[in-house]
Amino acid sequence: MAKSNEKDIPENVPQHVAIIMDGNGRWARARGLPRLAGHRAGVENLRQILEASVEYGIRYLTIYAFSTENWERPQEEVRGLIGILEEVIDRELTRLHENGVQLHHLGELDRLKPELQEKVRHAIELTANNDRLVLNVAWNYGGRAEIVHAIHKLIENGVAAEDVDEDLVSQYLYTAGMPDPDLVIRTSGELRVSNFLIWQGAYAEWVVTPTFWPDFGPEELLKALQEYAQRERRYGKVPDPVS
Repeated sequence: MAKSNEKDIPENVPQHVAIIMDGNGRWARARGLPRLAGHRAGVENLRQILEASVEYGIRYLTIYAFSTENWERPQEEVRGLIGILEEVIDRELTRLHENGVQLHHLGELDRLKPELQEKVRHAIELTANNDRLVLNVAWNYGGRAEIVHAIHKLIENGVAAEDVDEDLVSQYLYTAGMPDPDLVIRTSGELRVSNFLIWQGAYAEWVVTPTFWPDFGPEELLKALQEYAQRERRYGKVPDPVS
């Protein structure tokens, strides 16, 4: 990957970037390829985005890989996506570990076969002490399901209603202990949240690009970071008056 000019990298790079990796199917269709070919191209693209994230100074990267709603897709495609997940773990885990990537899973593993569940857990345990980049893979993930899961855990733990506040709820989410995303990027031009990080993304800045995910390279990521750097984050407030 060609290195970017350091002067192009903004000073206020977001600590946590989340990406809805959309457009694999349309990328494939435009080339007369099956949808699964688009998903494989998307996985290959992720390599260079991981490298660029480290280069640009991003500390946390969350990718939306498979939603709770994606199970309703054609079963051939679902099986293919599960197969790609397993292939990626088998092929990329050693490289990710050597490059200091710490892996986390957001969502539930219960619908995967036990052998694949074990591979995911092993990947998480192996990379637990890495600190170059934290990679959250949202697989079988849905924002509403995550909040329901947190409520169940609060009830199971006997937390009194008066003790529940935003900080406590955050501790019961899949992202507990991590900063909320500063920037959410959605590729392919769709203007939807798609049940992604509903709680955590409440005050995130959004950048939507028409580029399909397989074509979203390091230069596109840098453009999103540069656009983020021009934003004024207000968190629902108004700017301080100029004296």
